[in-house]
Amino acid sequence: MWHLCPVLSQKRHPDERKRMKEFMTGNHAVAHAVRLCRTPFIAAYPITPQTPIYEKLSEWEASGALNGVMMRTESEHSAMAACIAASLTGVRTFTATSSQGIALMHEMLHFAAGCRVPVVLVNVNRLLAAPWGFWADQLDSLSQRDTGWIQFYCENGQEALDTVIQAYRVAEEVYLPTMVSMEAFLVSHFMEVVDLPDQEEVDRFLPAMDLPHKFDVEKPGFYVPVVSPELYRKYKHMAQEAMASVEEVTRRVDREFREAFGRGYGVVEPVMTEDAEVVLVTAGSITSTARLVLKELRSQGKKVGLLKLRLFRPFPRKTVQEALRGKRKIAVIDRNIGLGGGGIFCQELRAALIHSPARPLILGFIAGVGGCDVSPETIERVALEAMKREEAIDDPLWMMEE
Repeated sequence: MWHLCPVLSQKRHPDERKRMKEFMTGNHAVAHAVRLCRTPFIAAYPITPQTPIYEKLSEWEASGALNGVMMRTESEHSAMAACIAASLTGVRTFTATSSQGIALMHEMLHFAAGCRVPVVLVNVNRLLAAPWGFWADQLDSLSQRDTGWIQFYCENGQEALDTVIQAYRVAEEVYLPTMVSMEAFLVSHFMEVVDLPDQEEVDRFLPAMDLPHKFDVEKPGFYVPVVSPELYRKYKHMAQEAMASVEEVTRRVDREFREAFGRGYGVVEPVMTEDAEVVLVTAGSITSTARLVLKELRSQGKKVGLLKLRLFRPFPRKTVQEALRGKRKIAVIDRNIGLGGGGIFCQELRAALIHSPARPLILGFIAGVGGCDVSPETIERVALEAMKREEAIDDPLWMMEE
């Protein structure tokens, strides 16, 4: 019998006198992060399962606990447009969405990246219609991977809170918008103990936003006009250089966060990979279940490891290459499907390791699409299937319930 429980592997900060632990959902953890970051502008359009984020922020706005403006817009497209405009005045901004909402927002995601505004967006991963549904699936955010946004994927509510705080630091240093994703219901509505940082601690970690390119009524200007092909190319090259710096900036920000709050996550997290014959690769809440499976398989003498992907865009190629150096077999578990191409995390991993001298066997597994449960038994089947395979296969292997 498997017993699932939240995994709290991070060490605690020695001084917790000003800390507060509360039992809350992932959605409410995100709302607390937005409040702690002193975000003065929030653009709101509700969609299941992200709505409780806005409900909590709206409650604080009504009580005066939230010092800022909360704009109720007519669509997600308008919410992102409002965040871009507000950010260009030099203020910190936030929005959240999910599924069809981020699909509708797609045009303005490109615009935000092109304007180099450090907007932070939380996407609660929900399947894309059709057919309709409300359950966890990471395709909604992964399908936005080429819009120019930084992307993080969170395992639980604590990581979601901490990553939102870190996301503002990273975004405001490189001037790129940042998306923090967590899965519908499995994280967004799951209740767990969350360690809330003290406001003074967050203020020390996250200084006031200082955007060099912003609207100035004393010096009127026009942003993002029609440009020549040469100038457009220059803008994209500059954005690519900024994106290339994100991995190192994220690593430093996470290190400083660990020093300040006693916990950190890195850009990836290797678990028991040193002697592993098979390494499972996961992102999001599936990771917590995989941790339990690893312990069980290790107790049986099976050398299975785990690599958790946290930073997805830019994809941390060199870090992943180092973490998987010398490994013979890699099994990537995707809670998404890029029709005609397989799992998206697997696609990225194969591209990252294409020049690896060891030429590992990389197997793609589709599990949990549309919110299907990914049980410990399912992950154990993935590991055992990978252990027995010796030949490459291009198509993904679908893990259906037996």
